[in-house]
Amino acid sequence: MHQQKRQPELVEGNLPVFVFPTELLFYADDQSTHNQVLTLYNPYEFALKFKVLCTTPNKYVVVDAAGAVKPQCCMDIVIHHRDVRSCHYGVIDKFRRQVSEQSQRKASGRKEVVATLLLSAKEQQKEEEEKRIKEHLTESLFFEQSFQPENRTVSSGPSLLTVFLAVVCITALMLPTLGDVESLVPLYLHLSVNQKLVAAYILGLITMAIFRT
Repeated sequence: MHQQKRQPELVEGNLPVFVFPTELLFYADDQSTHNQVLTLYNPYEFALKFKVLCTTPNKYVVVDAAGAVKPQCCMDIVIHHRDVRSCHYGVIDKFRRQVSEQSQRKASGRKEVVATLLLSAKEQQKEEEEKRIKEHLTESLFFEQSFQPENRTVSSGPSLLTVFLAVVCITALMLPTLGDVESLVPLYLHLSVNQKLVAAYILGLITMAIFRT
């Protein structure tokens, strides 16, 4: 006997909502970041209605703040930051995606996405790199102290090769990053983020070697 396929019963707030990304970063010095895209995925076999709400709607323009997503499809929502001022730097705003089945009025699921306006992407990247270097040095110190041999030979100090490698790594970290158009340094001396991470890693190892001497 053929049975009609039933739609799942949705309890308010219990339907998982799939949104990417979960954090929006706007940079005051980069106009290309003033427009961000939120993607809503609908993996279900029924259409979803959605609505986008914001804690500070006067700061943003949301294109298509309400609509519907077909089954097993996705939809992009453009969010434009229209109030880029220094008084908003570091302030965390929230966007809420509410979804429901088309036949329902109450929201069956919701997901919050945080949005932050920062001064500069370069400053943010610099802070993250410094944080990673500090974390790496801390981990290296802990590792070295945990596995030090009992008998150690007395060293006269770091070798010239060690000092040279340290200077090279420090110089690499001071060079501009790829994409830095305002730098006066020739383009062939601009390093990628991965290259700088490698230099930071090697510098951490050299630092530990110097500490051990």
